[in-house]
Amino acid sequence: MIRVLLVDDQHLIRAGLRMLCDAQPDIEVIGEADNGRDAVTLAARLVPDVVVMDLRMPGVDGITATGRILADRPATRVLVLTTFGDDDHLYPALTAGACGFLLKDAPPGDLVDGVRRAAAGGSPFSEEVLQRLVRRAVHARAEPPRPVAGLTAREQDVLTLVAEGLSNTEIADRLHIGVTTVKTHITSLMTKTDSPNRVRLALFARGG
Repeated sequence: MIRVLLVDDQHLIRAGLRMLCDAQPDIEVIGEADNGRDAVTLAARLVPDVVVMDLRMPGVDGITATGRILADRPATRVLVLTTFGDDDHLYPALTAGACGFLLKDAPPGDLVDGVRRAAAGGSPFSEEVLQRLVRRAVHARAEPPRPVAGLTAREQDVLTLVAEGLSNTEIADRLHIGVTTVKTHITSLMTKTDSPNRVRLALFARGG
């Protein structure tokens, strides 16, 4: 079961998300919070696999809460679900460590798929957001490529598949290696490319 914590300041939104998740045989909602402060407290106590995080909330906002949750438990996956898809919200959320970014007008199936992909180590994005990230990365290709010293052939293979948005399990299947080995390669790649998280690593790869 994928253990999920829902964080949104609107009760109706949380109720709808709970109904959607409860209808899935492999997803369990273990808690809800209507502000970032409570989200941090519940994440520490309940240890969810995935936190579905709103951004604009009273008191502690979603970006701040994301950073605090991941500082305490880096293995937790934070999936942003928000109305605001502009760069002023997107990039601070990614910098804080969010693994994905979905918009609230996305089809319900996208959220369910996003939770599953996040739990498996993937980086789910709404199509609109992903296109903007790709455009920005393509624009960055006009600049001199950032040198990457000492990449092995296998690390290069893993980097290419991370850029395609594959999860750790999917990469392991594609390369016929273990998931633990994939995680080791990704950790090494983050260090060598100075990428604070998987999303930044994917952007680095797409941008050259």
